[in-house]
Amino acid sequence: MAELLFSIIVPTFNRADEIEDLLRSLYRQSFPHARFEVLIVDDGSTDETEALVSGLSAEYDFPIRFFRREHEGPGPARNYGMSHAEGEYFLFIDSDCIADSEWLSALSRGIDAERPEAFGGPDAVLPDFTPLQKAIDYSMTSFLTTGGMRGHSKKKLAKYYPRSFNMGIHRTVYETLGGMGTLRHGQDLEFSRRIVAHGYKVIPIPEAVVYHKRRTSLRKFFRQMFNWGVARINLTMLDQAILEPLHFVPAIASVGYSLFTLFTLATGLTLELWIGTTGLAALIMLFIFFDSWRKHKSIRVAFLTPVVSVCQIFAYGYGFTVNYIRRKVFHHGEFTGFTKKYYK
Repeated sequence: MAELLFSIIVPTFNRADEIEDLLRSLYRQSFPHARFEVLIVDDGSTDETEALVSGLSAEYDFPIRFFRREHEGPGPARNYGMSHAEGEYFLFIDSDCIADSEWLSALSRGIDAERPEAFGGPDAVLPDFTPLQKAIDYSMTSFLTTGGMRGHSKKKLAKYYPRSFNMGIHRTVYETLGGMGTLRHGQDLEFSRRIVAHGYKVIPIPEAVVYHKRRTSLRKFFRQMFNWGVARINLTMLDQAILEPLHFVPAIASVGYSLFTLFTLATGLTLELWIGTTGLAALIMLFIFFDSWRKHKSIRVAFLTPVVSVCQIFAYGYGFTVNYIRRKVFHHGEFTGFTKKYYK
C-alpha cells in the first residue's frame, strides 16, 4: 500500500449544500488517491451533511471518515480531526472551498522542493461564481486591499501566516505544539503565529490554489469582516506580536472618516478638506473599479467591487475599534461580535 502522505481535515457546520462540491474536487485530484484521506468533522450540523457524506463515501476510491461532534467551533473540530489523522501531513481546507485539480500535486512538489514544516496556498474564484463572490474575492486578494497580507502578492505588507482555508502542517508540529485554540474567529492565525514563533519553516505555495465561495450576500460579508476585526484584538490579547501597525489602517480610515464627516456636517468648518479627502477616496475606488474590470472582464463585478471594498474596510475597522476599546481601554473579557444567525 502507498504511503499515506496527506490527511485532509474539513470542519463543517450546516454546509451540505457546498461540501459535495469540495469532495468532488478531491475526487478529481491528479495526485494518487491512495496517498490521501479525508476527515469530515461535523460540528453539530442539523442539515443532511452526514447522509450526503455517507452516500459519496461509497462512490469514491479514497477513504472518507466522518466524525460528528457537538457544536464547539472550527478550532476544536480541526483538533479532533488531527487527533485521528494518519497522514504525514495534515491539510486544512474549508467546506465552502473547491480544490483545484492540481492542489495536492502542487503541495507535494512544494514540500519536496523546500521541506517546510508548515505551508499555505492562495484562494481564488471560478468563472461560474456569482458577481458578488468575484467582487469579494477581489477585495480579499488584491494587493490594493488585503492581498499583501494573505499571501496573494510577492510584495507582502505584513508577515505571512497560512490560513485554514488552505493550510498544511507536518504532523510533528501538532505533536509538539498541540492544536488550535478555542477562539471562534482567528484561531488559525494564532496557530500559525505559534508555528512561526517556534522556528518552524513556513512557506507559501502559490501554485496550490483553492476556489473559495465566501459569503453570498453583502450583509453576511459585513458581519464576517466585523468579526474578523474583533478577532484581531482577541488574538492580540493572547500574543501581542500578532498586532502589526498595518492592522490599524482600516480602523483609522473607517472611524476617522466617519468622525470627520460628522464633524464637518455639524460645523461646516472643514468642508473643503472633507471634499478633498472624499475625492481622493473616490479616485482610489475608481482605480479599483477599472482594475477589477480588467481582471474579471465584467462590468457587474467592476461596479460591485468598490462597494465590497468599502464594506470590508469599514466593517473590519469598526469591529477592530469596538473591541480595542472594550478590551484595551475598559479591560472587558473576550468579545465575539456577531453570533446570532451568523451563517444566515
